[in-house]
Amino acid sequence: MWFEVDYKKLIVLLLPIALRKRKTIAYLHCLVKPIDEVYYQWKQKRQSDWYMLNHNGQRCKLRKVLNDELDTRQRGIRIDDGTSFKRKYIYTKAEKKPIYLGKVFINNKTEFENTGVDFVVFAPKEIVELNIHKLKFLIKYYKLAGKRYRIEKI
Repeated sequence: MWFEVDYKKLIVLLLPIALRKRKTIAYLHCLVKPIDEVYYQWKQKRQSDWYMLNHNGQRCKLRKVLNDELDTRQRGIRIDDGTSFKRKYIYTKAEKKPIYLGKVFINNKTEFENTGVDFVVFAPKEIVELNIHKLKFLIKYYKLAGKRYRIEKI
């Protein structure tokens, strides 16, 4: 690529043949060392920027980012759709509807339709306890605007 530069090799190639001595080359390597370090930092930053640009809020890519950053060995972080249950309405006597509702489950207020979350991140307990701030930052950085989420411990 155009940005791949080997500064140690470049200074030797640009040095006239008559001046190519060990001490001269070593001295020039010392002078180029700070430039080489800045170049290395730039390459690392460029690589991390490309990684951030290549990943977005899609569920599969968000899961990959979270597993790459937080759980490289077990890759136990999963993302699922937000559960949405219909609300059960309890009728009054005046409405003359059946009182029996069938089997009723008690749900959290965020688990109902139109009031809940759009996706749920299931993460191992250790990751949630140790890296909750990094986990929240990564989710907020990559998720689409307006999407709501909940983190649950496995």
